[in-house]
Amino acid sequence: MAAPARFSDLPDYAFPRLRKLLDSHAPGGAPIAMSIGEPTHAMPPFVGEVIAANLQDFARYPVNEGTPELLAAITAWIARRYGVEVTPDRLLALNGTREGLYNVAMALCPEEKDGQTPAVLIPNPFYQVYMVAALSVNAEPVFVPATQATGHLPDYEALPAEVLDRAALAYVCSPANPQGAVADRDYWTRLLRLAEKHDFLVLADECYSEVYRDEPPVGVLTVANELGIDPERVLAFHSLSKRSNLAGLRSGFVAGGPRAVARMRQLRNYAGAPLPLPLQRVAERAWADEDHVEASRALYQEKYRIADEVLGDVPGYVPPVAGFFLWLPVEDGEAAALKLWREAGVRVLPGAYLAKDAGDGNPGKGFIRVALVANSDEVRRGLGLIRDILYR
Repeated sequence: MAAPARFSDLPDYAFPRLRKLLDSHAPGGAPIAMSIGEPTHAMPPFVGEVIAANLQDFARYPVNEGTPELLAAITAWIARRYGVEVTPDRLLALNGTREGLYNVAMALCPEEKDGQTPAVLIPNPFYQVYMVAALSVNAEPVFVPATQATGHLPDYEALPAEVLDRAALAYVCSPANPQGAVADRDYWTRLLRLAEKHDFLVLADECYSEVYRDEPPVGVLTVANELGIDPERVLAFHSLSKRSNLAGLRSGFVAGGPRAVARMRQLRNYAGAPLPLPLQRVAERAWADEDHVEASRALYQEKYRIADEVLGDVPGYVPPVAGFFLWLPVEDGEAAALKLWREAGVRVLPGAYLAKDAGDGNPGKGFIRVALVANSDEVRRGLGLIRDILYR
């Protein structure tokens, strides 16, 4: 039976690849999970209470775009966090940001741009959904290195004009997964001006925005508002997975211009799966509360200090500015991950699984990604083993 060729050469997703690499080998010690970005900090204390109070609403179809109360909580959070006033018609509640990061291409990427195949600009390394979204709409994914030479953010300005003129969408992850870099005001300003010049949309994946070392990362909505950029030019994606330690809630949102969001809402009416109403009530409460976020952030900041202490003298170690990953240099990421597992039971992700060889080598091959999601004692033990096995 025929199948679409555009997906015929997709590699296994990162975590099935990791299982194939490691699971036929016994761990060399009590396993320490440092491969997946699944928060282990406490959920907000009100989650069970809110679900119990709204249990009967599992019997009702959910509101597609988000309940008015949830959208109001999100608009209030955006105003507090980014100093930007948005109206509910500029928001769509998502069943996790991955849904929105995929469907934004389905809803907004044109079939052609100036009579040519549209290009979708993607940082490399990257969140894998960006690539699949581009392939799904028959666009050309253009992988742009996000390495130490570019501050671990993609330098889209360096692309040839003929590529930029074909660009329809440009994904940016800030804080960056896996490197922990943050786009500052200057970066956003230059990218937004570039998007105006070449007429493409900026898709800002900001789901790690509330996990940071010192200062809250500036958001694309703030900079776009300060510059007077057309709201239709920018879409920002956020999630409760990392901010509120609610990865299983699958709750996020996208904020953009009313016409762009209307197109995403229309597509979702046909093909989406909105969040169940009791979970929308949990999300509403979570966006309105900052106490649990501050408590969780303090735990991550302690783990930053542990990482600096344990790995600070490792050549090439770059302290992350935000997010909860370390991007550690090694000779070969797969070999390093296998060695750590077999000798110590430490489970990390080879960097090559998050990147693609776009003709000039895989920029993730010489790295491993280490997630600082366990408790502080486990993080200290795991990082000490990584230091001793790989760097001494």
